Amino acid sequence: MNLSAIQTQLASDRVDGWLLFDHHMRDPIAYRVLGLPGGHISRRWYYWIPATGEPRKLVHRIESQKLDTLPGEKLEYASWQEQNQQLAKLLDGAKSAAMQYSPNCMIPYVSLVDGGTIELVRELDIDVRTSASLVQFFEARWSDAQREMHFEAGRLVDQILTQAFREIGKHLKANGETDEHTIAQFIRDRFEQRNLVSDDGPIVGVNANSGDPHYSPTPEKHKKIRPGDFVLIDLWAKLNKPSAVYYDVTWTGFCGQDPPEKIQKVFDVVTGSRDAALDFINKVISSSQKVCGYQVDDVVRNYITERGYGEAFVHRTGHSIGEEVHGNGANIDNLETHDTRPIIPRTCFSIEPGVYLPEFGVRSEIDCYVSKNSAKATGTVQTEIVRIT
Repeated sequence: MNLSAIQTQLASDRVDGWLLFDHHMRDPIAYRVLGLPGGHISRRWYYWIPATGEPRKLVHRIESQKLDTLPGEKLEYASWQEQNQQLAKLLDGAKSAAMQYSPNCMIPYVSLVDGGTIELVRELDIDVRTSASLVQFFEARWSDAQREMHFEAGRLVDQILTQAFREIGKHLKANGETDEHTIAQFIRDRFEQRNLVSDDGPIVGVNANSGDPHYSPTPEKHKKIRPGDFVLIDLWAKLNKPSAVYYDVTWTGFCGQDPPEKIQKVFDVVTGSRDAALDFINKVISSSQKVCGYQVDDVVRNYITERGYGEAFVHRTGHSIGEEVHGNGANIDNLETHDTRPIIPRTCFSIEPGVYLPEFGVRSEIDCYVSKNSAKATGTVQTEIVRIT
């Protein structure tokens, strides 16, 4: 735990402190921020980090050692009545507290504290505020080493993606067909050979299946890939190293030389909206202004809507990327949620607009890394539909 950095951020956010709470390992963010090991947690604990001064902790007497690795005065309780009394003492003097809470659950990744505990704190006349900006600052920013691991993973994943499209072409030439599951397994095998790991996937979707944003082929359920078919590949992976972060992209291809006019039109709309988003973010960041996740989503959604496909863009524009493929930074979202967090330096997120129609779907996904003065794609950007021949 970096106490000095946390207190600096608390002062910047103008909140009296950060109240971290857990029961039965419900809040993994708290453990990462505090540098705590997991294990068996059968009783509630609280850790109060004030904007100034020494932290304080509250633990149950039969698990009194749980926070001993952390600095600060230790309070203990046994009964629920004593817990409430000690909690008041823990927060004495505070008027506001950041907690893992999000108004209206607008940021579900952060909304981890149960409603009853929020009520308990509010009964002490404490203004409970969201810790979303704090979580982003301490969870989503990459170190230099993480950034380099992302670029290394990106080079490998981009190579495997190219190989996957070529593998489809080889099967078509030799056998006249292949299938989604075979190509997905080809990608997984290449991940293992390159010492890459992934929590799920990849997505390989042909024709109508490419119109399902979260489609996933299985050995039992998959479609053939034949000449004249349209194919979407979405793959994500990271180096098999401690603290490595993900690389996550989506490309599309056509099994032949000349994609149908409608597919080409939708591809142009989707990639145009993607480029508009990247250009918008870079201009704002390079001029030292703030930009929020929802504002970028608006740019993309308006672009697609103006070209007649707004109703077919059924998910957010992008998500934070970190040690988990869906990280805890600002999401590029004003559809599923209203993410008002400003995009901050040293964070990365996907930009992945999509148009999903009954017969096919196009998604074009890049990763965008934000530095102090710029925002750039971290890998190869698709500009044309891959011709699979």
